[in-house]
Amino acid sequence: MSIGGTELHAPGPRHIAIIMDGNGRWAARKGLSPSAGHKAGVERIRDLLSACKARGVKALTLFAFSSENWQRPPKEVELLMSLFNSYLRKEARRMREEGVRLRVIGRRDRFSPRLQRAIAEAEDITREGAEGDLIIAADYGGRWDIAQAARRLAQEVADGTRSPESITEDVLGKYVRLQDLPPVDLLIRSSGEQRISNFILWQAAYSEFYFTDTLWPDFDEAELDKAIAEYELRDRRFGGRAEGDDAIAQA
Repeated sequence: MSIGGTELHAPGPRHIAIIMDGNGRWAARKGLSPSAGHKAGVERIRDLLSACKARGVKALTLFAFSSENWQRPPKEVELLMSLFNSYLRKEARRMREEGVRLRVIGRRDRFSPRLQRAIAEAEDITREGAEGDLIIAADYGGRWDIAQAARRLAQEVADGTRSPESITEDVLGKYVRLQDLPPVDLLIRSSGEQRISNFILWQAAYSEFYFTDTLWPDFDEAELDKAIAEYELRDRRFGGRAEGDDAIAQA
């Protein structure tokens, strides 16, 4: 079951977010079509979800399709949408049996009616899951998320139900996506790129970042364990300083 708040917890991450990158390069290295790479990447999700559950991770957030990905070739976009639809229809009942709650964050109005129905049905089927959360970010952008939160607050001010002075970081944080889940402890990006590409900008404010050269279809349990082991070595201070630390505080 998901636990909110920022209280202290065991060394292992409760919430992992992953930018799944490298499907195309994986396929190219094997002399396969890009579609083969994307299909292999989708198959990897099932394994990683089970591995995260086994390691006590309560929430797994995956960056599946960004707001900017619409700029890709139409045939590739069509393939990605087809794979997304197929994944939802194939995996929803399995997730329900395993107690996993699925949710999709991001815009939905640019998806086909068929895909919108598949998303709604998968979320409904898994709604009672209490063993963990799988969040798929699709047509999602971190800037969009923050702008949507700001817009809702601005509307409340316009309606007279909120004063501008009442808007704080804590208040805004309640209007962005994932606000009911544990904070994102560990953000992983595969394929060697070292940027977060407009993913969960607000939610990753104090996340630990882990970048690996491993391409997403090859990111298995062993790679996950490497990321978690690295995370557990980090000294997470959240802007503070441990008592007795002799580092010079800067004014």
